[in-house]
Amino acid sequence: MPELPEVQTISRRLAPLLSGRRILSVDLLWPRSLANLSEMDFVQRLTGQSILHLSRRGKFLQMHMTDDYLLFHLRMSGDLLVRDESQHQETHDRLLLHLTRDQYLAFNDTRKFGRIWLTSDPQDVLGNLGPEPLEKDFTPQVLQQRLAARHRQLKPLLLDQTFLAGLGNIYTDEALHIARLHPLRQSDSLDATDAERLWRGIRQVLRDGLLRNGASIDWAYRGGQFQNHFRVYGREGQACPVCGSIIKKLKVGQRGTHFCPGCQVEREG
Repeated sequence: MPELPEVQTISRRLAPLLSGRRILSVDLLWPRSLANLSEMDFVQRLTGQSILHLSRRGKFLQMHMTDDYLLFHLRMSGDLLVRDESQHQETHDRLLLHLTRDQYLAFNDTRKFGRIWLTSDPQDVLGNLGPEPLEKDFTPQVLQQRLAARHRQLKPLLLDQTFLAGLGNIYTDEALHIARLHPLRQSDSLDATDAERLWRGIRQVLRDGLLRNGASIDWAYRGGQFQNHFRVYGREGQACPVCGSIIKKLKVGQRGTHFCPGCQVEREG
């Protein structure tokens, strides 16, 4: 599933191609991709609107339209591609937006898990998301307060989008390694120093991911290079680049979790 750096990379790629373009017609090829409207309402309401600009909130890509907001959550295999009208649609295309200048935007989603919203108020969809980890107002103090208010293991808590928006399996494992915190550590056991290390780890790994256009570890996502710089994720049985211990993998909340037992010591109790 694409996380904050991957979604931001897609937004950066699409913005110059889509900004200012008007939607001439809509082909909804898989109506179940819609999360909040009927097929007829979606097509009628979207047709004729223009794309003003693109942004990201958490793992959601937002298209700011003339009258509405078009939101995509790419889930496991979703992607957005601009093609010339002379190019045929592909097998797994779920939505086609035909645009001015003889091109169309395709939402391609092999596994059909991706979802689309059209709404006049994006807060209807995004209102429960936690803070953005790279914003200025997300400080170490804010993070510590949020950690202290919960009694949860760090790994599933950081994956909870209502706690913090944008982190997924990859960047959580990497951030916890940088912070030298075990994924099973209880959130309310972190002191100010621990919380600042975690805050720095989260921001460092996200910025590194953005710098390298995200990670390409699935055939659905191309062009990223961050997978070549993983510290622990996907490196079970290999040596930790920091201390040389053998990286281990465990299941936390049904999610595969990679950590270094040398750098990330589990506290007793």
